[in-house]
Amino acid sequence: MSVPGTARKSPPPTDALGIDALARLNTVFGLPGFRGEQEKIVRHVTDGGNCLVLMPTGGGKSLCYQLPSLLRQGCGIVVSPLIALMRDQVAGLLELGVNAAVLNSTLSWEEANDVERRLLAGDLDLLYVAPERLVNPRCLAMLERAEIALFAIDEAHCVSQWGHDFRPEYIGLSVIAERFPDVPRIALTATADDLTREEIAQRLGLTDAPRFVSSFDRPNIKYEIVDKTGAQKQLQTFINTRHPNDAGVVYCLSRAKVEDTATALTKAGILALPYHAGLDARTRETNQDRFINEDGVVIVATVAFGMGIDKPDVRFVCHLDLPKSVEAYYQETGRAGRDGKPSTAWMAYGLQDIVQQRRMIDESTGSEAFKRVSIGKLDALVSLAETIDCRRGRLLRYFGEETTGTSCGNCDNCVSPPKVWNGSVAAQKLLSCAYRTGQRFGAMHLVDVLIGRLTDKVKQFGHDKLSVFAIGSELTEKQWRAVMRQLVARGFLYADADNFNALKLTEEARGVLRGEIELMFREETGGAGRAPRAKSRRGDLAAPRSDNADADLVTRLRSWRAGVARERNVPAYVVLHDATIDGIASEHPTTLSQLREIQGIGDKKLEHYGADILAIVNG
Repeated sequence: MSVPGTARKSPPPTDALGIDALARLNTVFGLPGFRGEQEKIVRHVTDGGNCLVLMPTGGGKSLCYQLPSLLRQGCGIVVSPLIALMRDQVAGLLELGVNAAVLNSTLSWEEANDVERRLLAGDLDLLYVAPERLVNPRCLAMLERAEIALFAIDEAHCVSQWGHDFRPEYIGLSVIAERFPDVPRIALTATADDLTREEIAQRLGLTDAPRFVSSFDRPNIKYEIVDKTGAQKQLQTFINTRHPNDAGVVYCLSRAKVEDTATALTKAGILALPYHAGLDARTRETNQDRFINEDGVVIVATVAFGMGIDKPDVRFVCHLDLPKSVEAYYQETGRAGRDGKPSTAWMAYGLQDIVQQRRMIDESTGSEAFKRVSIGKLDALVSLAETIDCRRGRLLRYFGEETTGTSCGNCDNCVSPPKVWNGSVAAQKLLSCAYRTGQRFGAMHLVDVLIGRLTDKVKQFGHDKLSVFAIGSELTEKQWRAVMRQLVARGFLYADADNFNALKLTEEARGVLRGEIELMFREETGGAGRAPRAKSRRGDLAAPRSDNADADLVTRLRSWRAGVARERNVPAYVVLHDATIDGIASEHPTTLSQLREIQGIGDKKLEHYGADILAIVNG
């Protein structure tokens, strides 16, 4: 049976749809109104239309298919790539009084059979299905016997070979349009450039469907990129000074680096856990569950971790290695601040990161076309890292969003504009040094020659006799490395992976050597980043909160929430979001009707927790 507030009915007339949708939005989800494009999307899908939705993480994508599933006849089928995402979203929906279930490999035969029985009996509002399960002939045959409200393909960028997270099992989802042509389809993603959008539309049969593109801006996230000078120490300083006791994610490229970084953070007194594919399944699951369910846990992971993680109170995402593309960077940093509260995207970046990523592309088994696209995507990310302008503006323009060109006020370049200097002469010296030494040597040797360091290797090759020996003594080793990095980033130098990463000149370097190109470089930065916030040492329950919130009440509500979450075996945010706790602590409701007005308190939340919350407020 459907729960109260989610009873099945045919879609209301178009003129009544807005009223019905708003009423259900408030009674079930406890929200006073829609955000951005949500209302248009909900109307379109509820009326039976197909669409492609591009909306940033934390922008409310899930509501765009959850609400139409409640308004339309039948059950909404949600294709989701990760078990953790399914589990957490279903737990949250059950708390709201929505009949939801999952169908994936974690279920026993008896459990899966019960879910299928409930679907065919019309007892489910939403069913989350893994892509490989959905395309199974038996599952497709079962779905044809059920009444389906819609198909939602979440993380739709996984269908594209040009996307940053391609998953072969998503290719088979084209069968949905073929087998269920009259059931509305909604594909959703937070990251897709034009090439990826086109492939999503083609593979999922959405070429003629409207595209709803929300702003990609995440104004609550501060973007910071610093020069890598000792990444682990820089990371420790960043966490200790900026986000003590906060939940965060740290991304590393290799499993070994994940382990080393997690160990170093733990030794520094930071609660950090590793996550990568080399760990046994039990350890991965335990560490992920602790991150989701406990406060203040830092997870150190490869990019295998995070897609679909629905934890709203991640306060920071750090990168100790360069991601593959702007899309990957945006997707990964977007896991911070889903609740809309101030959060940080911090990355330490150096010359070796560029060299390493280019080598991985060169050595990949992809086609030449794929390699060209991959290099283009990497170059765009490197440009974001090297820019002296607003990082947010450059990020948004990458996704085709027009910007005013003014300061965003919440990235490192805008908060503390970098100093720039004319590096044209320095670039000429470095390029000349690389050329005259035969374009056979790496960064360290070129620096030795430039600053006049008489090493055994310099003497062995007679480079101390060259005209370029010691012509760069006015700059330090660190400054020369920064010049190298920026020349590689701008395409005047490249590291030859087949020759021990020897630095070689590109054709474009001629213009620099001839003095036809003026180069302005940013001065090197370092450390943990700019503008540290004040420390918060209120223990594991610490979290940013509204300026009007009663701090003591926030602590008591979070403590109560933690107990309820343990008792119900769900993440704490499934019980109440931090923003809802802040609202309660700011408004101090004394009656159930006043509590019902707090955002995030729907009918079921009020029924389940209203009396307990008021007792805490009035206690």
